[in-house]
Amino acid sequence: MQVALREIGNCIIRRCDPSDIIPVMEINLKTLPEHYSDYFYESLLAELPEAFLVAEIEKKLVGYIMCKIEYGFSNFKKLGFVKKGHVVSIAVLPDYRKKGIGRALVEESIAGVKLKKSDELYLEVRCSNNEAIKLYEKLGFVIKQRLKAYYRDGEDAYLMAIEFSY
Repeated sequence: MQVALREIGNCIIRRCDPSDIIPVMEINLKTLPEHYSDYFYESLLAELPEAFLVAEIEKKLVGYIMCKIEYGFSNFKKLGFVKKGHVVSIAVLPDYRKKGIGRALVEESIAGVKLKKSDELYLEVRCSNNEAIKLYEKLGFVIKQRLKAYYRDGEDAYLMAIEFSY
């Protein structure tokens, strides 16, 4: 039995289980143009289960977020090599959007990344995805740079990041 990290109405946010990988891949295929191998999902789940989360309503997965930990130059400090979380992918099925599920997934993944004592968390978001950009800004993320032709279809992305203080 999976433990709910948070409940929003009839939606439960919980850690991903290996048996959730196929439904997560199906959500990804339905909602995003970027697709990954099953091995990639499994490796992220093994690496950072604290921040690979799913949203479930009545035994059906309706969203997910998956993150990884990296070491690299800070998005905030001029000179600094830091431990940082990276939101690799987040998606909520269209019928379940605008219900607070995406926000809850991001908030709980922030908590999961913080458990690993990361200095910051970053993500890439399509410049045209105004709803997501607004959500990330409400949660404390700031636009740090524009990545030209980041996506396969040529669209630019914003790199957005949030810095943690402990």
